[in-house]
Amino acid sequence: MLLEKIDNPADLKKLKPEQLPVLAAEVRQFLLETLSATGGHLGSNLGTVELAIALHYCFDSPSDKIIWDVGHQAYTHKILTGRRDRFNTQRQYKGLSGFPKRSESEHDAFGVGHSSTSISAALGMAAAAGLSGTRNHSIAVIGDGSLTGGMAFEALNQAGHLKKNLIVILNDNEMSISQNVGAFSAFISRKMTGRYFRDLKKEMQGLLKHIPAIGTDILHFARRAEDSLKGFLTPGALFDALGFDYLGPLDGHNLPQLVEVFNNINELDGPLLVHIMTTKGKGYKPAEDTPAKYHGVGSFDIATGQGAAKPSTKSYTDVFGETIVQLAEKDPKIVAITAAMPDGTGLNSFSKRFPDRFFDVGIAEQHGLAFAAGIAAEGYRPVAAIYSTFMQRAYDQVFHDICLQKLPVTLAMDRAGLVGDDGPTHHGVFDLSYLRHLPGITLMAPKDENELRHMLNTAVYSGVPMALRYPRGAGYGVEMDIDLKTLEIGRGEQLLEGGDLTIIAIGATVYPALEAAGNLRQNGIEAAVINARFVKPLDAELILSAARKTGCIVTVEENALQGGFGSAVLELLYDNNLQDVRIRRLGIADRYIEHGSQAQLRKDVGIDADGIAAAVVEFMK
Repeated sequence: MLLEKIDNPADLKKLKPEQLPVLAAEVRQFLLETLSATGGHLGSNLGTVELAIALHYCFDSPSDKIIWDVGHQAYTHKILTGRRDRFNTQRQYKGLSGFPKRSESEHDAFGVGHSSTSISAALGMAAAAGLSGTRNHSIAVIGDGSLTGGMAFEALNQAGHLKKNLIVILNDNEMSISQNVGAFSAFISRKMTGRYFRDLKKEMQGLLKHIPAIGTDILHFARRAEDSLKGFLTPGALFDALGFDYLGPLDGHNLPQLVEVFNNINELDGPLLVHIMTTKGKGYKPAEDTPAKYHGVGSFDIATGQGAAKPSTKSYTDVFGETIVQLAEKDPKIVAITAAMPDGTGLNSFSKRFPDRFFDVGIAEQHGLAFAAGIAAEGYRPVAAIYSTFMQRAYDQVFHDICLQKLPVTLAMDRAGLVGDDGPTHHGVFDLSYLRHLPGITLMAPKDENELRHMLNTAVYSGVPMALRYPRGAGYGVEMDIDLKTLEIGRGEQLLEGGDLTIIAIGATVYPALEAAGNLRQNGIEAAVINARFVKPLDAELILSAARKTGCIVTVEENALQGGFGSAVLELLYDNNLQDVRIRRLGIADRYIEHGSQAQLRKDVGIDADGIAAAVVEFMK
């Protein structure tokens, strides 16, 4: 096995070029065998095996900086850079991260997890190399999906202006931009990067410049002819206009071709974009046939492609998707918006049922929320379904375009709280903090999937900006109300009476708080439990009454403690001269939480039932 001999890129360079396709086959099999047991991002990584091999074969990491946008496609990179023996721990508790991570390896030049950042980071490294007088390569690998993010084009624009030595690899597996991929265009790109062609081009330019009177005009004509030829033969006119030399499209699974081109561009100066075509799920038919299904997988059977049976209880995402369809069937003013996540946000059914009222804006959360604000300004009821961690990318739009103008946009924030295996880049543990201080916004979280339905109905018809956050994963299997209710804004509910202290919980922490209260009763501690429902506005009457009655408050949230729900309760008590009330806040401390199962992480931070009960016992001492 060739793969067993590869512990770092230096080992890879010892292979002969004809051995590389054999290595690619071994890596692909290794990925299948490992991910079928552990789960992970399968399709995107099967599609970039040859690309990762060619990059490390032709360039010199870590001196040359390779930045993988998002990092969903960087598994082969990790395997080739000394992490093969630990790869079965990726995305497992205290194991390897599922994304490139600077603290994990010197070959991970930049930490990633959110999209469209790679070109900016690589350009910064290229600028630093220029300041240092070094000639290291800066290489950004970005997918066609990430290229829909406006930040990527901002970086491309500056790169074309700065003229730094930057290589952008566009990994294209979907875009119609590449319809003319084929042998001829690949041949043109390969030959245009060769030394002979480049030397000839420079000599001809020098010769033409020195022809009296007409030389400069001929040179300009030749350049226009070259640009026209490239624009006719290739889809690179846009990148040429941004100041990049464009090469491609190339077959991203043709290793000899990739190696030849990468070796050639080693000596090129200035910004360069190499456009390659790949197939998601390459080499594994189930993933090739249904790439969306195999983007992120749990354990599965390689022979059949079938994964483990799904939980019988519906997920919050599924309940959200069903409820918005139910609402839209009765109201033609309801529209749904997502940022490249129709599957992940549960909007697939809506998109099929109401295609004219469904908008996928791509990986462009900022645009998506300003777009939603524009729709709301014309009397419609937009619901923007975006993961909590990705909503951070559009903070200014929530402030400026929605709240400041008091436009009735509903923010449906999936994956709020601790999301599990994807780790710190994907935990949605900051939304309560970064949203609740915005004037005019209403912020709420359901205790279960049935309450989620009523909150969505409430938000859509509130007439004001509303944010609704709910967790990843299955609900509690509670009985669903047939009719949707409109909740009173800012009204919580008392779930349990008790005279010793009051536990005030929000969202996913309500049921653990109830369970903790049951356990505490066995120790003689009578704890009241309140489901706050709303972070903004708080149910001041209910909370203040509980504070005066018991004199002890414990708040529980799956959010950062700084500026979160507990902070809001503290402010309420202070503003009402109840500084003598004892209070303990439970939630996420001032640190980033690593990857692991949701249950394990909740246990670690002390917001599961046992953790809440233990904190209360200690507090009551």
